[in-house]
Amino acid sequence: MCVRLSCNVCRIKIVTNGGLVMNQTRVSKEQFLNSLSVRYMIRRDIPEVLEIEWASFAYPLTEEDFLHNLRQGNCIGTVAEHGEKVVGFMIYESHKYKFHILNFAVHSLYRRGGVGSYMVMRLIGMLPHPLCTRRITLEVRETNLLAQLFFRSRGFKAVKVLPRFYEDSGEDAYLMQYQLGPEVINAEKESFRDYFDE
Repeated sequence: MCVRLSCNVCRIKIVTNGGLVMNQTRVSKEQFLNSLSVRYMIRRDIPEVLEIEWASFAYPLTEEDFLHNLRQGNCIGTVAEHGEKVVGFMIYESHKYKFHILNFAVHSLYRRGGVGSYMVMRLIGMLPHPLCTRRITLEVRETNLLAQLFFRSRGFKAVKVLPRFYEDSGEDAYLMQYQLGPEVINAEKESFRDYFDE
């Protein structure tokens, strides 16, 4: 099992004219998202990931916590990269029937520009996973309304209250879940049948 992490909403700063400020250059949101890439996290990403972690959370993880998680067989770390800069990260567990997001944050200068949405939609795009994954879950602090709204706007629903879930503060959490609907699962079954019938 991975160390349980808290989740934070992804906010990206938008300039009033609708352009994002990146390295003192204004670019459109579409241009920025087209230049964004998501890849697996590697050890040399840890300093930039820690910088984002420490700026995003009241109870940040240490380098040892990250490395412990990433050494687990079912934990996957990804980073969103703009040019050579890590601008967001996600760590999740892969189980037979679900992905479970453990930690997720975006660099403060890149919030509200689509990085968080892009990363979540990429994970949703992996559903249905060849290993039968059909849903994504995560815990969100009861007081983190922005994160709740962010995930709700991407199709997640709060399905359970977890009393005193966070050891650091004793705060409750909402278990949020994104689940493929039956129409998506049935369409996927049909495509598998078509593939094997050929």
